[in-house]
Amino acid sequence: MHKLIEILVAKYPELADCAADFQSAFEELAATYRRGGKVLVCGNGGSAADSEHLVGELMKGYLARRSVPEAMRAKLLAAFPQDGAYLAEHLQGALPTISLVSQVGLITAYANDVAPEMIFAQQVYGYGAPGDTLIGISTSGNSTNVVRAAQVARAMGVTAIGFTGRSGGALRSVCDITVRVPLDQTADVQERQLAMYHALCAMLEQEFFPTT
Repeated sequence: MHKLIEILVAKYPELADCAADFQSAFEELAATYRRGGKVLVCGNGGSAADSEHLVGELMKGYLARRSVPEAMRAKLLAAFPQDGAYLAEHLQGALPTISLVSQVGLITAYANDVAPEMIFAQQVYGYGAPGDTLIGISTSGNSTNVVRAAQVARAMGVTAIGFTGRSGGALRSVCDITVRVPLDQTADVQERQLAMYHALCAMLEQEFFPTT
């Protein structure tokens, strides 16, 4: 078990019930990035905000400074002698992550013209590729648009990870890994999920951008 998961469980003992699945989710996400894949994230309401939150922590430095590799610095300097140093200094290492809740034009058009429950599934179909991973967030596990996204992911060879409350709902049956917080009230589940996201981002940062 990762040390940061042990620390998380010490703070929130109820999360011991889902610690093994959380470890599996971390390992799958690390494998996704290691093979050059990307992560897609979706959810509704507070879970939509969590989707954006994850992108913000994974696409830039979270707890550590993520300096670009020297090879990239050299390319920037060669291409732009006057600006290369500035560009290199102000870029940060990124773990490719896309929030599917951000595409307002596409979402509203698809909901109006095709089917509201397919707003995330269409994006999985458009962005996803075998070797990628989808994170679907739903405290009930029954958000139809998230379930549809996971169904399309499975058909495409995109790993699906669900973050839910106790039951896992319909999402549990279509995800490869489901991390089920063993609580029932939405606010209680989301509070624990927030702590888990912070731990997850820290774990991935340590994995790919270790400090010296």
